[in-house]
Amino acid sequence: MADIEQIKKLRVETGVSLIECKKVLEESAGDIEKAKKILREKGKELAESKVLREATAGIIESYLHPGNKIGVLLQIHCESDFVARSEEFKKLAHELCLQIAATKPLFLSEKDIPEEFLDGERKIYQKQFENSGKPQKIVEQIIEGKLNKYKKEISLLFQLWVKDENKTIEDLVKDYIAKLGENIEIKKFTRFEI
Repeated sequence: MADIEQIKKLRVETGVSLIECKKVLEESAGDIEKAKKILREKGKELAESKVLREATAGIIESYLHPGNKIGVLLQIHCESDFVARSEEFKKLAHELCLQIAATKPLFLSEKDIPEEFLDGERKIYQKQFENSGKPQKIVEQIIEGKLNKYKKEISLLFQLWVKDENKTIEDLVKDYIAKLGENIEIKKFTRFEI
């Protein structure tokens, strides 16, 4: 059985309910790191089940970088006003604004990238390998690899989180879905820079 100090520690580190912390600590035989991993796995399962629910409440979050040269507006939705007003939800919105300010994503996800935009990038890459002497098949594989990397760099959901490069922004949002128990959707964002 997990002791109360371990349960409290896991609760503070993850934000998950005490009952759930107790269950996973018992499942992991008191190993906090293993318990965190179990919670992450359960969180992803929980998040995937909530994604189909409609998110009609939410907030508009703004961020102005010191010096007032970079600003971000973010529209993020959840299922209820109760969650929209919560500090945890506002914290997620703020973290997303910081990410957008720092990494300059152009699109929300890869599926939002217009094909014409990718064609322009593809032409640039082809021009770079024009006189490389490499076989065409190898050049095409390199170009596809570069395009996939580029798509991840310019798509907010697939970017690595600047505060933890073991997580993507999509993983971060799923963690909050699991923590708050509601579907969360980033609707749109705008980044301004002078």
